[in-house]
Parts: sequence; structure tokens; C-alpha cells
Amino acid sequence: MQYVIVGIGGQGILFSSRVLGHIALSKGERVVGSEVHGMAQRGGSVISHFKVGDYNSPMVKAKEADVLLAFDQNEAVRNLHFLKQGGQVVVNTHEASFVDNPSLKSWLGERDAKLRTILGYDILKKHMGGRFLFLNVLILGAMCGAGVGSVSIDEVREAVRTLAPARFVEDNIRAVDLGYEGTR
Repeated sequence: MQYVIVGIGGQGILFSSRVLGHIALSKGERVVGSEVHGMAQRGGSVISHFKVGDYNSPMVKAKEADVLLAFDQNEAVRNLHFLKQGGQVVVNTHEASFVDNPSLKSWLGERDAKLRTILGYDILKKHMGGRFLFLNVLILGAMCGAGVGSVSIDEVREAVRTLAPARFVEDNIRAVDLGYEGTR
């Protein structure tokens, strides 16, 4: 399974990769990955390439990602070239109309790619008091809710319990569950 996880600095892309890595390692699977930080500290692009299985190189080639997890809709569009034929995208959108873009619909249709969206900021404003630092685990929950990837919601919850700072565990689990329920 090949994942590309994208977003902007401060959204928790690297923690999400750690969660997926923890799950794979706990199953005895081989994991390789690489992060491209770019201008991460200034709110710029962050990309994590992550592979589970018998791979030698950590970098995902264009048109080979099984899953694109996008914490930002603009970063999703910038990184669609990684998605393979029949791949799946889970994206945090700023507005529901994102999916109505005719060019996006055409591109996804030509590649038989599946797009799942979540209005992550809206959910976090409504249910978590606008604490956007939980966007990363919300997206992981959305991935599970959409049936995307090779991990279960219970595996994500357990990994988050293990890896998150103790004082944030319950809030992280709540955000995972909100993501699981909020995928469209």
C-alpha cells in the first residue's frame, strides 16, 4: 500500500505518518517513508511518502499512490499526479463545492479514482471548539470511515492512544471518531 499524505505546515502530517507506521509495524509489516518539508515552518507544503509492504524506495512515484490523504484541498489538487489508476483520495475541503469542479470531476473519472471529502474545519469548529490541531487524526478517522487504506478505525484509535501526548489522548480519539462519522 502506497500513501501520499499532503498538507501545509502545522497540520500534523508527520504525526499521521507515525500513526500509520505504528499500525503497520504492530502487524509485522515492513514500512518505508520519507517526508518533504518544503516551507513547513512557514505554512508551506508538506508531503509525506509512506509505503507498507515489500518496497525498497520510500518515495512514491507519480501515478503509483493507492491513497492520497490531503489535509488541504489546494494541496490535494497539487498532488493528484501521485494517484494511480483506481486510487482513492480523502481530502479536507474548505467548502462543499470543491467536488463540483468540472476539471476535477473529469480528471478523477478518467482515472477511475474515488474522492471522499470531509469539511474538517467546520467539524472541528462545531465539535472541538475550533481546535484545528486535531485535523490530522480527524482525517485518519475519515479515511477509515470511507473504507480507504489498509487500516481499521480500531487500529487508528489504538495507535493514537499510544502515540499522542497523554493530556490530548481523549480529544484525539474524539476527533478520530468525528472524522469517521463525517466522511462524505
